[in-house]
Amino acid sequence: MKQDMVLRVNGVSYNVSVEIQRTLVEVLRDTIGLTGTKKSCNEGECGACTVLMDGKPVASCLVLAVAAQGKEITTIEGLAHGQKLDPVQEAFVKQTAIQCGFCTPGMVMAAKALLDENPEPTSRDVRRSLSGNLCRCTGYQQIVDAVMAAAETMRAEKSAKNA
Repeated sequence: MKQDMVLRVNGVSYNVSVEIQRTLVEVLRDTIGLTGTKKSCNEGECGACTVLMDGKPVASCLVLAVAAQGKEITTIEGLAHGQKLDPVQEAFVKQTAIQCGFCTPGMVMAAKALLDENPEPTSRDVRRSLSGNLCRCTGYQQIVDAVMAAAETMRAEKSAKNA
C-alpha cells in the first residue's frame, strides 16, 4: 500500500508516494536521489545511515519514511552552504578522517548533532557520541581529532560573529 506524503529534507519539501513499509534511508536514496546517506547493515548497528531528524541523530534504516513526515530531515548533502563545507565536513578532510569514506556521512552527521548540542565537548564526549558509528579504516583517532577541530572552528566563528 502506498501513501502520498511530503518529506522536508535539507529545507526542501518533496512530494513522494511511498510504500508504507519503506525506510527513510530507502526513500532518501531511491526516491529522492540523495545518495550521500549510506545503507549498510540495515539493522541500526553501524551508523552509516545517520541523518538528523529535527536536529537529533537517527539511524534512517530504522525509521519508516511515513514516520518522518512533518519532521525536518538533514542529510550530509544539506550541511554545506553552497560551495562552502560545514566546519565538520572541512575538519574531516583536513584531519584525514576519511579513508574509504563509507562511514563518513554518518560520522559527520553524528558529530554535527553533538556539536550543535555541546559546542565544547571533551574527546570522551566525542567518542561517546560516535559510539554508534562504526569505521573499519581509520582507527577513530583522526575522527575524534576532526570533531575537536570542528568544535574549535565553530566556536571561533561564533565568537567572530558576536564581536
